[in-house]
Amino acid sequence: MGDQPMRAAVLHRAPGAVETCEVGIGLPADHEVLVRTVACGLCHTDLHVMTGDMPVAGGPVVLGHEAAGVVEAVGSAVTDLRPGDHVVACLSAFCGQCRECGAGRTFLCERRRALRRSASMAPRLELDGVPVEQFTGIGGFAEMMLLHRNAVVAVSKDIPLDKAALLGCAVLTGVGSVVRAAQVEVGSTVAVIGLGGIGASIVQGARIAGASRIIAIDLHAAPLELARRLGATDTVDASATDPVEMVRQLTGGGVDHAFEAVGLSSTIGQAISMLRPGRTASMVGVPPVSAAVPIPAGEMVLTGRSLRGVLMGSNHFPTDIPMLVDLYLSGRLELDALIGRRIGLDGINDAYAEMSRGGVARPVLNIDN
Repeated sequence: MGDQPMRAAVLHRAPGAVETCEVGIGLPADHEVLVRTVACGLCHTDLHVMTGDMPVAGGPVVLGHEAAGVVEAVGSAVTDLRPGDHVVACLSAFCGQCRECGAGRTFLCERRRALRRSASMAPRLELDGVPVEQFTGIGGFAEMMLLHRNAVVAVSKDIPLDKAALLGCAVLTGVGSVVRAAQVEVGSTVAVIGLGGIGASIVQGARIAGASRIIAIDLHAAPLELARRLGATDTVDASATDPVEMVRQLTGGGVDHAFEAVGLSSTIGQAISMLRPGRTASMVGVPPVSAAVPIPAGEMVLTGRSLRGVLMGSNHFPTDIPMLVDLYLSGRLELDALIGRRIGLDGINDAYAEMSRGGVARPVLNIDN
């Protein structure tokens, strides 16, 4: 059987805006699942692609990677999922066989691209006879997603899918950066720079981990207020004061853990300077590919400070996402407050323009809107 039509938001060129088009989507091959998209969060990483700050392969692409939906069909080799299952997609798809997967670091899978269809196969997506790329292998700004089995995890039907979608990127990355990558200890002090979806989730991860002091830093009042609700013990308005000096004053010299969730060279430098000696700052926000970080090399050597990059919260999403679902259902993880407004496919460009101005909670694409 041939491709079936669906609506999708397609980026034809960058910089540029997405355009709602009718795209053909294939049927699942052996190790694939066809998912009816219910919701997809709007992440700044997709915005970096739209602005040209994060180049992707030439040709049309469907953006969106923080998605959840319902399984419609499965390939012949998929035995643990069935139509009707609720699933969350994650860009940390993994082969399960490479050196990194064998060491338990599936988020660093060396053969992730091999999970996509080969050149000898029909493309998963097609527009007027031209193959359409799925950004990060997902392409969640669409009515349907055709994905490798190892890019999704089944979740309880007790969690609404618009909340579950956030677990696939922002919450997984934020909470994972705390509990997996940094392994924040009970009673430690934490600073979080940037309070978008990821930063707000870092705040929650620090609370869940038992941090004694959580200092939330942003330029806008609304995310600072939300951070208080999510567990921040202190907030710093970086538009009105020097955040590094304020953190040092609040903690008597610096924090045990600093997380940068903006993706800017300047704020990465601030994260390093907020640390106590011998501690490590975590870069969690995704900067433009051309960005460079000004590191105070002498100071870092003399104080024993260090800097780490954190990819997707160092996750193992097949176990981490169900764990996050349990935390949500038990009331320990807040998801409802992370959602700003719900939009349809035709509202993506306006929502990203609003996000670019700052101070907006995460918009979520609801396909039925």
